[in-house]
Amino acid sequence: PGAEQVWEEEEIRRVIPAVEYCAAMGAAISVDSRRAGVMEAALDSGAHIVNDVSALQYDPRSAQAVAARGCPIVLMHAPGTGQDLHEGGDYDSTVFDVFDALRARRDAAVAAGIARENILLDPGLGFGKSLADNTALINALPLFHALGQPLLLGASRKRMIGALSNEAPAGQRLGGSIALAVAGMDAGAQLLRVHDVAETVQARNVWRGLRDAALTDFSDMAE
Repeated sequence: PGAEQVWEEEEIRRVIPAVEYCAAMGAAISVDSRRAGVMEAALDSGAHIVNDVSALQYDPRSAQAVAARGCPIVLMHAPGTGQDLHEGGDYDSTVFDVFDALRARRDAAVAAGIARENILLDPGLGFGKSLADNTALINALPLFHALGQPLLLGASRKRMIGALSNEAPAGQRLGGSIALAVAGMDAGAQLLRVHDVAETVQARNVWRGLRDAALTDFSDMAE
């Protein structure tokens, strides 16, 4: 929030070397941009996925660009569509307003020629949302499976963690990030955006081990 805006050419200049470096390592790459030109340049350089925090509303050409490439696209909810994505976060019912907005953006993407199986949805924690809004969305995350798309949860190091833990600064939010990641997995989120990869993978492995053991135990009891 509050970051200085850059021109499209400057964004491309900054992003493409990172994409090329990661592509050389064989990594799956997601490019985060609202600009069609940046999306196209990144995909040409080896990116596989586009993540648009404006849900294809910022750049009129972005939906066409994604449809033409046939790549996966993450549509994130944010109340603002201009320079300030946090603007306009006034909800009648946070969960249902975000649900309806994501459904509308998914339908718009399909109408623009994007294959439905290529669409992922992100409730946009922290974007124009209060602490109460964020906690409501996490607690209601299972509801969003009714949209029929994979869900991405980006909760790592978010301000809500500081708000719930004596205002811990961003660099001291690992524990809270892990807690939200596990909550997301419990709710069935298929993808997590994280900063602390190794720690989150370890948490996932332990969580999965406990879940699988519980399922096995119940299966044995049923027999």
